[in-house]
Amino acid sequence: WKLFPGPEPDAGIYLRGTPQVQIWDTSRVDVGAQVGSGGLYNNQVNPSKPLKVADLKVGEWNTFRIRMIGDRVSVWLNGELVTDNVILENYWDRSLPIFPIEQIELQAHGSKVAYRDIYIKEFERPEPFRLSEEEEKEGFRVLFDGTNMHEWTGNTKDYVLEDGNIVMHPSKSFGGNLYTKDEFDNFVLRFEFMLTPGANNGLGIRTPMEGDAAYVGMELQILDNEAPIYKDLQPYQYHGSVYGVIPAKRGYLKPTGEWNYQEVIADGDHIKVILNGTTILDGNIREAAKNGTMDHKDHPGLFNKKGHIGFLGHGSEVKFRNIRIKELKN
Repeated sequence: WKLFPGPEPDAGIYLRGTPQVQIWDTSRVDVGAQVGSGGLYNNQVNPSKPLKVADLKVGEWNTFRIRMIGDRVSVWLNGELVTDNVILENYWDRSLPIFPIEQIELQAHGSKVAYRDIYIKEFERPEPFRLSEEEEKEGFRVLFDGTNMHEWTGNTKDYVLEDGNIVMHPSKSFGGNLYTKDEFDNFVLRFEFMLTPGANNGLGIRTPMEGDAAYVGMELQILDNEAPIYKDLQPYQYHGSVYGVIPAKRGYLKPTGEWNYQEVIADGDHIKVILNGTTILDGNIREAAKNGTMDHKDHPGLFNKKGHIGFLGHGSEVKFRNIRIKELKN
């Protein structure tokens, strides 16, 4: 694309019929254009400005590479990453997610702009995960179907949508956890996860979004138990354990690189974890902590009535998919 000298050069590219990847004349400081092109201009909740200025001078040809997967957009301008995996909001109705499919549009704002060498590669769209008939009857709802992350918030830089999975990429090093937007009290949670060698993550339940979920809420460990680096852990630190409080049985994880299926039941003080068909934890947190916790630390959030569900990153790549939940009546 190229902007031409003239009054108020301004243009953009609509994705799925929605504005827009912005194209600016960066000299237009009066409208904030000094931030550069490539941002998602109409975003209000998610980032709208580019990471850096990578524009060439007005009258020179610039190159965009735009990737959109699900509701997330990355933009490279002249080889520089300027928008990194940012949600594109639905400008037309902000209460709804972005449209699943719509046209691409080249926009102009009454000033002269040129586009050339336009080509596209479509990615295969994963089939969305669907509940079984039995789960539908039981009242489950889907928290992640492989096509979008609309139910989630928090660290959406490290936790990204790839090939129908939520993948934690610690190399991005933004830090922070991924949480459900909604809070839950008593529930049955089902999901699948895949570990890499030495992987360490966690499942936060009834937790706020701030603080260490293992203490301000409750953490169920997600861990490659067999990795040599973890051979000296305490029993309450291995996979499926209520971290610091109740240890889980070992020996039921599948080899790294294979999918594990896990069900978590949180019903009042009763916590149950079923891994690949075997119950590895079945205990009462109040009973377990009545004389102090196993790790001898304070867990002020252990008896929270409700809170968010979260994936707690510890610098390892882990994949999650097919996440669904049934809320239990109090």
